[in-house]
Amino acid sequence: MKKILWMLALALLSVSAQAKVRLPHILGDRMILQQNTEARLWGWAKAGKTVKVTTSWSDAVYTAKAGKDGKWMVKVMTPAGSYQPLSITFDDGEQLTLNDVLAGEVWVCAGQSNMEMPVKGFGNCPVEGYNDEVVNANQYKGIHFVKIPSIMRMTPQEDADCEWKTVSPKTVGDASATGYFFAQVVNKALDIPVGLIMANKGGSRVESWFTKENLEKYTDEPTDTMGIVNFKPQWDYHRALVWGNGTFHPILNYTVKGILYYQGCSNVGDPGNQYSERMKILVDQWRSQFALGEIPFYFVEIAPYHYDNVDADWGAKLREQQYRASTIIPNSALVCTNDLVYPYETTQIHPAQKKPVGQRLAYLALNKTYGMEEVGCMSPSFKDMKISNDTVFIHLSNDLGAINRFMGIEGFELAGEDRVFHPAKASHFWKPGGGYWNEAISIVSPEVKQPVAVRYCFKNFQIGNLKNAAGLPLFPFRTDDW
Repeated sequence: MKKILWMLALALLSVSAQAKVRLPHILGDRMILQQNTEARLWGWAKAGKTVKVTTSWSDAVYTAKAGKDGKWMVKVMTPAGSYQPLSITFDDGEQLTLNDVLAGEVWVCAGQSNMEMPVKGFGNCPVEGYNDEVVNANQYKGIHFVKIPSIMRMTPQEDADCEWKTVSPKTVGDASATGYFFAQVVNKALDIPVGLIMANKGGSRVESWFTKENLEKYTDEPTDTMGIVNFKPQWDYHRALVWGNGTFHPILNYTVKGILYYQGCSNVGDPGNQYSERMKILVDQWRSQFALGEIPFYFVEIAPYHYDNVDADWGAKLREQQYRASTIIPNSALVCTNDLVYPYETTQIHPAQKKPVGQRLAYLALNKTYGMEEVGCMSPSFKDMKISNDTVFIHLSNDLGAINRFMGIEGFELAGEDRVFHPAKASHFWKPGGGYWNEAISIVSPEVKQPVAVRYCFKNFQIGNLKNAAGLPLFPFRTDDW
């Protein structure tokens, strides 16, 4: 008799366990909900069960019925961002409550290792100012983050083993440095919580995040297990499909404001416009998968790096492709990092200056997404040129009314018909009477008497010093197509 009662008790426990609603790990205590929107909440329950969702900030009751596969989803209207702790209760006959939830702004931190790089740095790759960030972490209220484990999967995953953390001296070292410095600025400027979803993988290519459908439609890369392994046999982080399935797919139901992206080193050497075209495909894919419209996409130029030859231009051509991507992807913008390496970091693929990277991403968001037009956010870029005798004159776009220096400008080169580039002297130029000559930059080189082309920092590793009124550096460029 006792054995029968014991077995009945186990059966009841099993039924109860099956009845209790199950949430994906990304829905948990301390999460940040996107403010003032319909945020998606989802999970699993016994097929046919009705799940009731209630919140601490509203009297509304939301319900959904679990399908045959046990899946359910509701959309909950969220409040304005604040530091007031919130709670959400899920009930399918047994209650489950999430606590210490905040409403604020939620951004995805995507890409490869320079986005993944935490505040505490990697081995032999420190982040500048680490101790200061630990000491000052408590000054920032309401910055939370969740790191999605970097795992490979052949099929899209619906959940990931992750946990939201509140930034504090104990936790800040684990946050993406670029993401955290972005969050600092947005948090301070808007005075609301900021949530960071870190879904990235060091060394990944743009193709690493493509769906199977996009790989088959736009590339010649295999999508079967052995084909993927054999196509990129040396490093697993170069593999296509599997990182998107394992690391990015679990976040796609989450309601976010936008995407921050730092990637490109592993695509150096790609031919023609392939990289920029595939970047656009990826952004279109993610926007479609998130189903939140044309959400902002702000991304980072790869920093100067030797790529085995400081004077070659493979890295420069990838940067050129990134700039092109920013012109063909709607609601996107690119951060220039040409000045954010030290001369001794020639062989450092993870430069230490991550704070300005995050800050510049934040300037883009504040200006373009949050309407703070007073914030200068765009780097200057080449606009046009005119050649007069031995001198090239150029104009820039987005100088914001000024350049940072009139003399001692570094990074320019000129070439004649022989296509050999020589270092050039550049300086501010102004001529009475205005016209084209107003606020031009003049460029000359003693070795080039009849110039036909100009380049600026168009090498794997070359640091320039020309910036605009907001202190943002000039994008590397070339006027030739050699």
